[in-house]
Amino acid sequence: MTLLQEKWRAYRTPGYYTKYDYAWRLVVDLDSCTGCGACVVACQAENNLPIVGERAFQEKRDMKWLRIERYWEGEYPDIKMRFLPMMCQHCDQAPCETVCPVAATYHNQDGLNVQVYNRCVGTRSCAAYCPYEVRYFNWFSASWEAPLEQQLNPEVSIREKGVMEKCTFCVQRIRQAKDEAKDEGRRVQEDDFTTACAQSCPSKALHFGDANDPQSAVSQLAKNPRAYHVLSELNTEPSVTYLARGKAMESAS
Repeated sequence: MTLLQEKWRAYRTPGYYTKYDYAWRLVVDLDSCTGCGACVVACQAENNLPIVGERAFQEKRDMKWLRIERYWEGEYPDIKMRFLPMMCQHCDQAPCETVCPVAATYHNQDGLNVQVYNRCVGTRSCAAYCPYEVRYFNWFSASWEAPLEQQLNPEVSIREKGVMEKCTFCVQRIRQAKDEAKDEGRRVQEDDFTTACAQSCPSKALHFGDANDPQSAVSQLAKNPRAYHVLSELNTEPSVTYLARGKAMESAS
């Protein structure tokens, strides 16, 4: 077996990283989430997501890296609406990575599930294998009517049709924070940056940080008895932790 074949086989195995330089994690407190959608709008603006128009929206070809799942609990008249923000879970053992025939998606040294647009050939296999349905196919090349093109983020590439895309945990912000920290000879601190969704959340339901730092908010919140992972029985080891609604909130609602 050649060295290339050995490396390819190694990187086809889920969980091939045993230690990360940083372990970026997101914690969602469902007690605080009001389903306002500010995170969805912030994500769209930060990452140059296209506005597809009415016709494409009706054909369910709108593009959102972060969506708010809405569902009802109970029976009328005792019913309650629930919200659950859903984005790429950046699984440590991601099934989408092992199925890509051209290795366009892989895990990097910071525990991020990365998508390489120039390598993607649009087989959509990753979307079929993603249990969270958070990968999206570009049916069209995007365009923005004036003056909307002036608000595009120059740090994020414009994706062409025929490729898959998804939440990146705002990797452009991570890269900038790491570069600045490196110039100053230190590690990235918790207050250096956050993701667009966490920054825009008015109720502070989203928390982003480095789980390698035991004093970080995400490390502390992960110990909360309310913490759980969506579809944990699949053993994908997501990087997104949810805090279930507490009993105090249940009695107040």
